Amino acid sequence: MPRPTPRNTPLFTVTADTLVAVDFSPRTTEHPGPYRRLFTVPGTRAFTVGNLLARVPMGMFGVSAVVMIAGARGSYALAGAVVATGLAATAVVAPWTARLVDRYGQARIAVPATLLAALGSLSLLLCVRHGAPAWTLFASYAATATTPNLGGMSRARWAHLLKDDHEALHTANSFEQAVDELCFMLGPVLAAFLCGTFFPEAGTLAGVVLLVTGMLLFAAQRATEPPVTRRAPTRATALFRAPGMPRLLSVCLAMGVVFGAMEVVTIAYADAQGHRSAAGAVLALQAAGSCAAGLLYGAVKPAGPAANRYPWCVAAMTALLTLPLLAAALTGSLLALAGALLVAGMATAPTMITGMTLVQERTPEGRINEGMTLAVTGLLGGIAAGSALGGRLAEHASPPAGFGVPVAAAAVALMISLTVPARND
Repeated sequence: MPRPTPRNTPLFTVTADTLVAVDFSPRTTEHPGPYRRLFTVPGTRAFTVGNLLARVPMGMFGVSAVVMIAGARGSYALAGAVVATGLAATAVVAPWTARLVDRYGQARIAVPATLLAALGSLSLLLCVRHGAPAWTLFASYAATATTPNLGGMSRARWAHLLKDDHEALHTANSFEQAVDELCFMLGPVLAAFLCGTFFPEAGTLAGVVLLVTGMLLFAAQRATEPPVTRRAPTRATALFRAPGMPRLLSVCLAMGVVFGAMEVVTIAYADAQGHRSAAGAVLALQAAGSCAAGLLYGAVKPAGPAANRYPWCVAAMTALLTLPLLAAALTGSLLALAGALLVAGMATAPTMITGMTLVQERTPEGRINEGMTLAVTGLLGGIAAGSALGGRLAEHASPPAGFGVPVAAAAVALMISLTVPARND
């Protein structure tokens, strides 16, 4: 009885005077794309899904708190003050939380810290709903400052898994920056939808569920967790003395001013044009441009050391930030501003990716999460300052003039970036 030909055996046939061999074996791609290759590393898909679930609420809680407090108390000033207090508390608490994560491990510290932050959000919800005194709102939202730096922990895992593959690590950092931009776009939209469609507390409740579920899933992936490095106790300020770190953190502070001012000034400009409700969509275009550029930047092989690329990235960002200023000052069109922000956003992700890569390189071994959290803390401080500066200029001068603040802050960041040492020694 004839046997079937195995699938991996070539079929030979003759046509005229030519012998033809046909191979029906399945074809495999020898060189998968950079992002596909990234997720062939065991365990990366699971921790990425968990981290993504936990990071989406980071863009939800602020909007949800404002809607919830303003709706119940009738005061946007109170709502804004409560959110600002939480931001200030995060800037103080986050580096200490990150330091504990590096010393004792992600799962041991991040899970209880997340649960404490979740209780703070639930406490805020109950205090608002039952008319508790205003001080309880500040105390409750300040408790959410224990939320770990989710993006930093994910980047720390990539740095551990890909420590010998700098090209793949560049792709991973690009992916993480794109995720940050995606969460920035989706979080506020989801929060506004839930609070408007169901009830004012829906956004906070959904955020708590996503945060806790995602963190538990993320922490359960112990195989990819960076090992704890046993080291002698050091002072928290020692990280500031790492080569190049103070200047990098100064650049992060200036970058935060760019982001904070741009958000407030764009809202003021849209309001002046009679389209305040469209401000969110306009800002989302900036994030979309950054997300797309980040993914593209991660797909190409980086040219030269990150320290050499960084000033060029900041210079490109500074140049492109002049487009919103020109669009607002010369056209008076919200549509033109939206297009300018889309283009200007394309320099944001490459700049942030390169900056975070430098932070990883300059951070001493075993303290990578703390180093990246300090960078985020610098951004938060800059955002607060930028919001105040941009809002003041937009109110006392004009909204188009307010777009000069991001340009000036980016120029300061450029001057500082030119002084960052090229070597980590």
